Amino acid sequence: MISEIFKKIYKIKEIIRKKSLKGLLEKIKEKILLKKCYLSINQQYQIWLKKNYPTRNDLKKQKQEIKKFKIRPSISLITPVYNPEKQHLVECIESVINQSYENWELCLVDDASTKSYVKEILNEYAKKDKRIKVKFRQKNGHICQTSNDALKMTKGEYVALLDHDDFLWPNALYEVVKLINEKPHAQFIYSDEDKLDYDGKTHVDPFFKPDWSPDYLRSINYITHFAVLKKSLINAVDGFRIGTEGAQDWDLFLRATYWLEKNIGHCHPLDKKNPIQHISTVLYSWRKTSQSTASEKHAGNVKNYAYKNQKKVLEDDLKRRKYEGEVLPTKYLGLWRVRYKIIGNPLVSIIIPTKDKYEYISKCLNSILKKTTYKNYELVIIDTGSKDKKVWQLYEKVKSKHKNTQVLKWSKEFNFSAVCNFGAKKSRGEYLLFLNNDTEVITPDWIEGMLEHAQRKEIGAVGCKLLYPNGTIQHAGVILGIKGGITKYGIAGHAFKYFNNGDNGQFFQQLHSIKNYSAITAACLLINKKKFIDFDIKFKIAFNDVDFNLKLLTRFFFNLYTPFCVLKHYESISVGLPQKGTRDIKEFKNEILRMYKKWKHILNKDPFYNKNLTLTKENYSLQLS
Repeated sequence: MISEIFKKIYKIKEIIRKKSLKGLLEKIKEKILLKKCYLSINQQYQIWLKKNYPTRNDLKKQKQEIKKFKIRPSISLITPVYNPEKQHLVECIESVINQSYENWELCLVDDASTKSYVKEILNEYAKKDKRIKVKFRQKNGHICQTSNDALKMTKGEYVALLDHDDFLWPNALYEVVKLINEKPHAQFIYSDEDKLDYDGKTHVDPFFKPDWSPDYLRSINYITHFAVLKKSLINAVDGFRIGTEGAQDWDLFLRATYWLEKNIGHCHPLDKKNPIQHISTVLYSWRKTSQSTASEKHAGNVKNYAYKNQKKVLEDDLKRRKYEGEVLPTKYLGLWRVRYKIIGNPLVSIIIPTKDKYEYISKCLNSILKKTTYKNYELVIIDTGSKDKKVWQLYEKVKSKHKNTQVLKWSKEFNFSAVCNFGAKKSRGEYLLFLNNDTEVITPDWIEGMLEHAQRKEIGAVGCKLLYPNGTIQHAGVILGIKGGITKYGIAGHAFKYFNNGDNGQFFQQLHSIKNYSAITAACLLINKKKFIDFDIKFKIAFNDVDFNLKLLTRFFFNLYTPFCVLKHYESISVGLPQKGTRDIKEFKNEILRMYKKWKHILNKDPFYNKNLTLTKENYSLQLS
């Protein structure tokens, strides 16, 4: 016990000697933050709320700042109303009245509510505040018709969507108008959100969203609330579509973003003219009630029609974009898989750099040969210096089983980037599939599942879900800016690393959705050969794939992760890990510095990873510093 105390004292002295007292304090702060990462998300969120929920003083400052805004547009909030709980309706309306930004109108349309207090409340508020407009329908027409009625009442330049029992944070409209002043080209704006628990007071289940992610939106309606659209945009797509009830917002978002892509053409998070903008903070709270889809307990039973219409709006989106395909349900209600029809029968070149390690390369090659359902592929095996005779005998066996196989020799110093570039040049396929030799195919249609996306003109690199041998997640997309233990610079890490490949609570929709990331690993990466850009040979050991992805991203391609293609990955078995001393640690540090200098403008703000999430872990916990 005493010896342990002396060890800790010695360690503290060493930190002070090497990094000063300030360095010690930073080390303590880092440990505290790491401990916070292990709290539940809702526990972390209570800490976040104390720092971020607007105070009265904040709201006063906002009102002063608003006076200096050059652009102060009128914002029309539309709210269809049907039999909400009395207190919930009152709190909803009050949340609008309490906005720090005052140039708004609230258009409330009652859809023939049967509860008498609804009319009384609406009329009372309309008398109190001229900015509140009400209309009463004589016949129930459901939410699309009621929403369109509300749209007809609007006079504002922008239209915001608000449900009759939800809660708008007091700074919501201020944040929207602030963004409009900074980016006047914005036509579609959305924010992060949370939920009010059943007690009506406790904020829970925060959802910190990525910037514009079109493939995520075609998996699940991740935008939901708080959404603000330019009125001219809503008019251009003819408002809400009758027949999409329960999925009407999702349908509107799909049609509006498609219109922007077609008519504006700058819909990429890195494009400064992108009309689709995301505010990275919570501005809206869903309310959990027995009638709300915010309630996990009741969502599946209450609105079954909504899920039928979700499929319909996704199918319509496919047709609109002139894609052939199908919309498939997953085991998660509200989460869908859009499958695109593969055009033709293109040759896919599977490029595998390898050296010795018979037990792994044999698993890799045998799993491809035995399990792969896509037939038109060639194997491009690049041997970088194997001495094991069994490995060379294996190559001959593979060539006898799969005639379309090349075995190439690389005799120069090992450089992953150079080897991949060499393989790409020698490949005959229309598509290049870079694959580590320490992988093993699990899902037989892995090539089809990636190829269907790689063929799309807007998609750059396509990656899949990789599992460790114990079944936990090794890769489900790459997050930029994650800080490792070797240097102070944050470069990249794998999303949901070490998570179980199961439901994962509230993370299910992100882990099990087809979605866009800034990068995906080259351990299994598919790309159209016409879009291929040489790997940078300056990155011999690491980050060559991240650099490769970022070159695609800055050309306004979307890189994509699909969870429906799964491989096992033993991770760096052949060449080792620098952290374990099996690779050149000095060169690794140099590559970190090189990456940081080249890409720090993106590494510091990953568009597909919310700024409120931590950069010290890969588990989507909150940034609490």
